[in-house]
Amino acid sequence: MLSENMTNDFDFLKDKALELDATDCKIISVDDIYVENRIPLKCRVGCVGYGKKLTCPPYVPTPNEFREILNEYEYAALLKFKSPAKADDETVCSIYKNWLDPKVEKNLKLKAEKFWNEYFDYSNEIHKKMLELEKKAFNQGYPLALAFVNGSCRLCKTCNLKEKICIHPSLARLPEHAVGINMIKTAKVAGMELKFPFSEQPEPMTILLID
Repeated sequence: MLSENMTNDFDFLKDKALELDATDCKIISVDDIYVENRIPLKCRVGCVGYGKKLTCPPYVPTPNEFREILNEYEYAALLKFKSPAKADDETVCSIYKNWLDPKVEKNLKLKAEKFWNEYFDYSNEIHKKMLELEKKAFNQGYPLALAFVNGSCRLCKTCNLKEKICIHPSLARLPEHAVGINMIKTAKVAGMELKFPFSEQPEPMTILLID
């Protein structure tokens, strides 16, 4: 755990995070970031976007590669936001990408579509906010600060996989889970609970590496 004096050095980041509508921001040691090989395995077996974006597996550093990168940093800012997406039923949150399944009741499909569209629209806003926070750290003398984003990149409708070159390199950022960060465990150690599955109003979290 970091001392209060150490975290006070990053008050400028916490202030900026709150200005950007984060509901909480804590400075943690990178030693308290949990990186696990099983996290991107979930991308491979459970995500419809696997292999379709340059910011996601298998095009990003593996957990083992990322652990070496993480060792070159000292601190991180862990942020929590509150999504405007609201659901009155946990089932609504659980049927992502099943809107066309004939077994799912029509009214529930419409609710799920509305919920997930609002959730992902706000994920795009979090992406912009994290870039602003990264810029703030850069301008305060931390040129290697690096933002991660909540959920996969949505800058382009279709990723430029054919050439394997991102067309928005200054804007695109990786989702934390893509490199193996276990956000549930990391948040718990930081005293910032992250709940799954979502219920009612999600509180997405993300992270900024600082050095």
